Amino acid sequence: MRLNAVFASALVSSAALLGNVRADDTDDLAADASSSSAAESSSSTSAVERPTFTPSKIKAPFFEQFTDDWESRWQPSHAKKELDKDSAKGDEEWIYDGSWAVEESHVFPAIEGDKGLVVKNAAKHHAISAKFPKKIDNKGKTLVVQYEVKLQNGLECGGAYLKLLKENKALHAEQFSNASPYVIMFGPDKCGVTNKVHFIFRHKNPKTGEYEEKHLKSTPMAQISKTTSLYTLIVKPDQTFHIKLDGDFIKNGSLLEDFTPAVIPEKDIDDPSDDKPDDWVEESHIPDPEAKKPEDWDEDEPLEIVDEEAEMPADWLLDEPEFVPDPEAEKPEDWDDEEDGDWIPPTVPNPKCADVAGCGPWEKPQKKNPAYKGKWVAPLVENPAYKGVWMPRKIPNPEYFEDKTPANFEPMGAIGFEIWTMQSDILFDNIYIGHSIEDAEKLKAETFDVKHAIEKAEEQASKPAKPESPLDLVFLDDPILYIKEKLELFITIARENPVEAVKFVPEVAGGLAALAVTVVALLVGIVSMAGGSAPPQVKKGVEKAKGAAADAMDKVVDATSTGAEAVKTEAQKRTTRSSASAE
Repeated sequence: MRLNAVFASALVSSAALLGNVRADDTDDLAADASSSSAAESSSSTSAVERPTFTPSKIKAPFFEQFTDDWESRWQPSHAKKELDKDSAKGDEEWIYDGSWAVEESHVFPAIEGDKGLVVKNAAKHHAISAKFPKKIDNKGKTLVVQYEVKLQNGLECGGAYLKLLKENKALHAEQFSNASPYVIMFGPDKCGVTNKVHFIFRHKNPKTGEYEEKHLKSTPMAQISKTTSLYTLIVKPDQTFHIKLDGDFIKNGSLLEDFTPAVIPEKDIDDPSDDKPDDWVEESHIPDPEAKKPEDWDEDEPLEIVDEEAEMPADWLLDEPEFVPDPEAEKPEDWDDEEDGDWIPPTVPNPKCADVAGCGPWEKPQKKNPAYKGKWVAPLVENPAYKGVWMPRKIPNPEYFEDKTPANFEPMGAIGFEIWTMQSDILFDNIYIGHSIEDAEKLKAETFDVKHAIEKAEEQASKPAKPESPLDLVFLDDPILYIKEKLELFITIARENPVEAVKFVPEVAGGLAALAVTVVALLVGIVSMAGGSAPPQVKKGVEKAKGAAADAMDKVVDATSTGAEAVKTEAQKRTTRSSASAE
């Protein structure tokens, strides 16, 4: 009980000290909020000159920059989302009711007139697709998929990936859904702790004719940023792949080695008809059948026994209860004794027990029983009947096949975005699907590199300016930077003159003093919990530490006051010098 009281007191004291030190900061909150609002309104004005959008002349099997005629290519879907076969009957059927728009970015706009496809609704299912002018067949060719994603409102839970749909004459864009057959799924996906860049391809078993999704085993992390991110997938005829983010490689691998389930199945599999014999023994060790419990082994001895040598502490108050009625509690006005019964005030810790070893009935403490041995167990020995771990026999896999060229994907006839997200205003742009790495790089230079540089400049300009001096830092602006800079300044000054360090950086000195008080509080609490069993020298040491901490706190408070005055004087000097220079 004493530990909690003292510890709480130390925390309150340290919080109060730090609060006093930063009083000037909180007094300036209104002014800071006003300046912050002004900065936000000015962020809509570009920090750098914005170029005007000009359509690229790059040619590709499919290339989309969402120009004014985009609606002739893209068709939103309003189909129902197909439920899993294993779903419960009561599951709701989702409808793709999310809306789409083509518009300019409203967060860190970069290129004047540059528009993208935007997800307009949060917490809704969205689906939209566009057919290719003609099917894309990459057999024997390199496949390059590249597109931009801009998470204007961030991304807490949702997808921003695309699907390359299987060529299908019966494909109706208005019925595009999660059940529409796709060949490749690629792009970022995040929800909670899950954060990945998907790369999934559907592969057909030539023996059974069934399709199976092949998932990249170790996926790279998506980039969650309000500036544009560029995702690139390259699949080469040699069965290797590369994933790039903003032009940098973040994952390389092989279609034959880095996906699960594997493209090529196991040649041999376990025989499903083979069962383990009933007399098969897999236990390698057994209790020694010849071992016997020693005659002096007493299993009834308890783990702990009463310490008969313990004595009640001298300051233990036997006649004082541990809890007493709260003297400040008052009977509620609407309390009805007949209906509610007799009112009994709540209890609080007895203040008389705060500074003594304890109150109420005293009992001797428990101690470890030297005679305790516990339950006897026979030692283990090797099992003479052990046959090893049973494994079923292997048989040839009837579904085994070899496909050494999984990069020869099935022909693709359309692209689609089929996503659910909790954030709106996800923007897609500059979609390239083709066979030229060089053209994709050229497109990156024409579009992403230009807008990315401008967006980063806009983002940097929107951030509050970094103070020129640690003395100008405000805790609420950036707590981590505040603590780091103040601590570094304190250490630097303290190496030359510790007293000056306390004067000029009183916040750090106050924090260290509060920490010292907290440590002492913990020591006091531990001694209190130990009661009379604590050695006299420990109690004496704690009392000495309490006195030292109190003296240290007094000195720090004095130095803090002096330091605050010194800082104020220094600030006045700087202001005076500045005014004089201006005149």
